[in-house]
Amino acid sequence: MNFEEFQNQSRLYVIGALEAEQLEEFERARKKFGKKAEDFVTGCYELHEAFALSLRPAKASAAIKERLMSMVRARKQA
Repeated sequence: MNFEEFQNQSRLYVIGALEAEQLEEFERARKKFGKKAEDFVTGCYELHEAFALSLRPAKASAAIKERLMSMVRARKQA
């Protein structure tokens, strides 16, 4: 995977849209590209969060709230 492909995959990674085999390849590329990759993924998370905060709130189910909270907890641990 080259860095441009990594960037495209990063966007999918942030929203949780990678398949298991894609995720393994992504993690290998993430290690390969080092700090440059980490900085890009961090930027993707920041954009994702900014977009999410810009949306109008809607009634959310308990399952959606729990999924969101687990994502927040996982991000804080990373």
